[in-house]
Amino acid sequence: MTQKEKVSVLFVCLGNICRSPTAEGVFRQQVENAGLNDRLQIDSAGTGDWHVGKAPDKRMQAAALDRGYDLSALKARQIKTEDLDAFDYVLVMDEQNKTDVEALAAEMEHLDKIRLLLSYNPSAITEVPDPYYGGESGFHQVIDLVEEACKRLLVQLRKSHDL
Repeated sequence: MTQKEKVSVLFVCLGNICRSPTAEGVFRQQVENAGLNDRLQIDSAGTGDWHVGKAPDKRMQAAALDRGYDLSALKARQIKTEDLDAFDYVLVMDEQNKTDVEALAAEMEHLDKIRLLLSYNPSAITEVPDPYYGGESGFHQVIDLVEEACKRLLVQLRKSHDL
């Protein structure tokens, strides 16, 4: 199966060091557990360039490792306009990320693929909060929200793409 035949998912947050790499790590593990590694391409990026090439935030890595997710191999990168062509799903963590990514979309057809990650887990919380300036509990809250949304995302992708 070629890369283009794979269903591709890009997770996006502000700096690509907390929320989106966590979503990438969580979703990768769920996909692996489902035996679908060969059917999905998964990546993450940030709208800003401050952390390009850096590993995820140490606090995020520690919280993720506590839950069985190893984010240490991931490196931050900035989203590019080409990503909007390359990925089938561009899932953002909050409304500001959505606005920023939509501004990159030169073609209207790309707007349909840009969605809030938590749209896959309808609840009172619609955005994954940025834990960067908060305490340890914020990092665990991110994992809670991301795990549930990614679980529901995988169910939806299995149905939509016959995986």
